[in-house]
Amino acid sequence: MSVFSKNTFNSKAFGEDFHWGVAIAAQQNEGAWNVDGRGQSIWDVFARRQGKIKDAAKPSDACGFYYRYKDDLLLAKALGFKAFRFSFSWSRILPDGTGKVNKQGIAFYHKLIEECLQLGMVPFVTLYHWDLPYALEKEGGWANHNIVKWFAAYAKICAEEYGPTVKNWLIMNEPAGFTSLGYMLGKHAPGKTGLNNFLPAIHHAVMATAEGGRMVRQHVHNAHIGTTFSCSEVLPFTDKEEDKQAAKRVDILLNRLFIEPALGRGYPRDDFKFLEKLEMHNHAWKYTDRMHFNFDFIGLQNYFPVVIKYNSLIPIVQASEVKASRRKVPYTAMGWEINADSFYRIIKRFWLYGNVKEIIITESGAAFKDKLINGIVNDEDRIHYHQQYLHALLKAKHEGMNVKGYFAWTLMDNFEWAEGYNARFGLIHVDFKTQLRTIKNSGYWFRDFLGGK
Repeated sequence: MSVFSKNTFNSKAFGEDFHWGVAIAAQQNEGAWNVDGRGQSIWDVFARRQGKIKDAAKPSDACGFYYRYKDDLLLAKALGFKAFRFSFSWSRILPDGTGKVNKQGIAFYHKLIEECLQLGMVPFVTLYHWDLPYALEKEGGWANHNIVKWFAAYAKICAEEYGPTVKNWLIMNEPAGFTSLGYMLGKHAPGKTGLNNFLPAIHHAVMATAEGGRMVRQHVHNAHIGTTFSCSEVLPFTDKEEDKQAAKRVDILLNRLFIEPALGRGYPRDDFKFLEKLEMHNHAWKYTDRMHFNFDFIGLQNYFPVVIKYNSLIPIVQASEVKASRRKVPYTAMGWEINADSFYRIIKRFWLYGNVKEIIITESGAAFKDKLINGIVNDEDRIHYHQQYLHALLKAKHEGMNVKGYFAWTLMDNFEWAEGYNARFGLIHVDFKTQLRTIKNSGYWFRDFLGGK
């Protein structure tokens, strides 16, 4: 028996129809940013701005997945995974965001999908994972109401091209992330700030998510359609009423703002009067029906809980986070609290909406300060992380929550947005100078766990 095995706990406990996968994203993995007709994305441009990415890193090469996809898929299969989640690069398929289709881009994803199928791995495709074509950003990007139309046209192209071979579709990846970080705080591409960017970006992302779902439903026979939401359990720092109210406001923005319109409930403005500005700004009350789509599953991506205290100096939300290090609880290299009980509770909360048919954990993982020593990465902390979170997930299943999959983030170390290449989440170590792959001990642990040894 491998030293990484736990023979009392393995994948068989989750049932035969459970999806075990790894997830990657085009911008973070592919590289090949200016070859075979691909257009620039907002991240290609943003990364060239001084001081935006740690160590001035750029996603130009990333992991070179565009050239190495066959070998990387073989590694995923060797670790026992039966599902592979990846995203289409919008600017590889439509270099200008709209108009002429790039045949070489279309062909690449056909080859990638075919390789997955030949290896017996189920492809899960994501339409949008944060890499908007720069040509569309020059027109206002997610702050331009035309983006709903642009995204629908892009979704239709993908659905018609890949629908015959791909049945599992995710429309949008973490809209709360790319709207807040990219259009309010300016920390991510395209680096915009202010409510005049943030409010329309929220509404257009909500509308585009539903519209994308309708396009896939219309053009893909027997499609299994979902979308992903980032989520965090939000807790008040103390029992003071001001901390409780601050936590409530943060919870609305982190957890409720995007899923409730998708479920047909509209925006949660009754609990946060600020959101009335969202409706006034976008005349959103006209579009309640168009914000709703009957998803087959919801993808949840939970990395940490958030502890909040009242802070009058922070505009609008009047809240700030109390970091895990200050609270003296376990945390990752990103400073994110490790808390499997909180993971269980957030799954339960989303399940209790009542009209969520199925939940898939479309990302789960942790960054640690991995060290490659004599060809070995002994990442015990990551093994322990996945063990804890999978035990919590099994508890949720045993209590009747219809959880049907777990995708580890991520297959290999990659370009981690504003963190550049500093944050390593992979089950496989990547030397970004040589592109040498080394399976970490966490990868071997998954191999044994999924093999049921």
